[in-house]
Amino acid sequence: MPFIRLDPPAPAAGPELFFEGRPLRFRPGETVAGALMAAGVTAFRETPVSGAARGPWCLMGVCFDCLVSIDGQDNQRACMVAARAGMKVRRQIGARRDAAGAGK
Repeated sequence: MPFIRLDPPAPAAGPELFFEGRPLRFRPGETVAGALMAAGVTAFRETPVSGAARGPWCLMGVCFDCLVSIDGQDNQRACMVAARAGMKVRRQIGARRDAAGAGK
């Protein structure tokens, strides 16, 4: 079942972030995951083994299915990061890369 926004959509003149180069408006106070889901984005990353699309599951930072790259920094949990105007978000493809640089 797709994500359905219950409150009004983001204002036409509100802040925007960029998802893979595409501008997306969001409501102040939303997380990156909320903003992406409200814009119809359901696949945030691909699994390293099968390449299956993954998207938010728990929305509380436990499952790591919403990992994205934000402003060039990998492994960001989209459900835990507040959306900010101008941020650049990309899908994370492949294995999770740890802070020590393994897997890069």
